[in-house]
Amino acid sequence: MGANLPRESGSPATETCSQAVSLLDILPGARLVGLSRWFESAPVPPSSQPPYVNAVASLRVDIKLLDPAVLLACLMDIETRCGRQRGTPNAARTLDLDIIGIGDLIRAAPDPILPHPRAHLRAFVLAPLLDVAPNWVHPVLGRSAAALLAALPPQQIRPL
Repeated sequence: MGANLPRESGSPATETCSQAVSLLDILPGARLVGLSRWFESAPVPPSSQPPYVNAVASLRVDIKLLDPAVLLACLMDIETRCGRQRGTPNAARTLDLDIIGIGDLIRAAPDPILPHPRAHLRAFVLAPLLDVAPNWVHPVLGRSAAALLAALPPQQIRPL
């Protein structure tokens, strides 16, 4: 999850992300089982946007009750409830929720593509992912999150 804009009410991105965590924990067919530390990261690709607040929430998902496409729709609903307005890709936002992966499920289509097609390129995904799933291995690339993070060019990220 990530956010870099306050809500219309003025509440900061950290508060919006905390609310999203609470909403994730009440999704039918899913249970929150872990949450990473909060990180601050520069926008990717680089831009003049404010920095993002990022974290990774680990959910136990029952695929029989919550198909990946339904889970994605639920995440988009949480984004909307938290003030997200969709605009251009990579625009600043009040909340962004993505599915990094569901176990070792590989899914090329329909949305969501799993694992997330750019997760392995983003320190703001991999660093918090190591907090909640230190042994995670990318099911397509066969490389651990730690190895993927170590191979990245420098990206601005720091724990909060």
